[in-house]
Amino acid sequence: MLRWLQDRGLVGELAAEFAGTMILILFGCGVVAQVVAAGLGDHNSIAWSWGFGVTFGVYVAGRLSGGHLNPAVSFALAMFSGFPWRKVLPYSLAQTLGAFVGALLVRWNYGSILHAADPGLTVKTQIVFSTLPGNGTLPVDLWGAFRDQVIGTAILLFLILAVTDRLNTAPKGNLQPFIVGLIVVAIGMAWGAAAGYAINPARDLGPRLASFFTGYGGAFVDQTGYPYFWVPIVAPLLGGTIGAGLYRAAVTRFLPAAQPEPGRVEVTSG
Repeated sequence: MLRWLQDRGLVGELAAEFAGTMILILFGCGVVAQVVAAGLGDHNSIAWSWGFGVTFGVYVAGRLSGGHLNPAVSFALAMFSGFPWRKVLPYSLAQTLGAFVGALLVRWNYGSILHAADPGLTVKTQIVFSTLPGNGTLPVDLWGAFRDQVIGTAILLFLILAVTDRLNTAPKGNLQPFIVGLIVVAIGMAWGAAAGYAINPARDLGPRLASFFTGYGGAFVDQTGYPYFWVPIVAPLLGGTIGAGLYRAAVTRFLPAAQPEPGRVEVTSG
């Protein structure tokens, strides 16, 4: 199996996706633990730290794997941008494992503070690791949360394709990870109330598993006891496909072919 991976260059790509997603969760779940359990910070600090986590994670993984950090991104790129289908599942597993390990580190580091704030390990601090309808308190039902995740992930993929499309006005140099991070900040600030803006199956499932294995018995259900874990998996995959498809239909097909920069000439010999 290892030889098969090496022959196809997947080892480095999967290691990068693992590491990049772990970095994302260290900043993302870490800031929520600090706000929810320690009372330090607010929603704005949560939105910014998740965005920084995405930025730093993509910088870690970008050269080797493209820095997807999100199965919805890998799936949508396979659907519309030529990413190999054979890599979608390995990428998704590496991303989920990275998120799992990152969440275990947050759980370990903030363990005493979490127990002090919530001795019963209820939804009050479960929100540190995984999302809930209405963030566990607002009157949002399961299908409202599902809709929210479809819309939020559609926005994410629409904009990711826009800022990475060389035929469009993509950021120059290596600014793309920073801009993608700002996209996540904006989504958090505008679309964070109804379902916690998971917009990433690995980001939700990995920490959800980590919390379950470390004492959160209700990790797979919402605040009403209804099974909820599937929503932040299925809805982002659907939303990402819709967002990427809309970009291809509404923008890509109208973009002009690549043109040489004004004044630039090809250097030839002879």
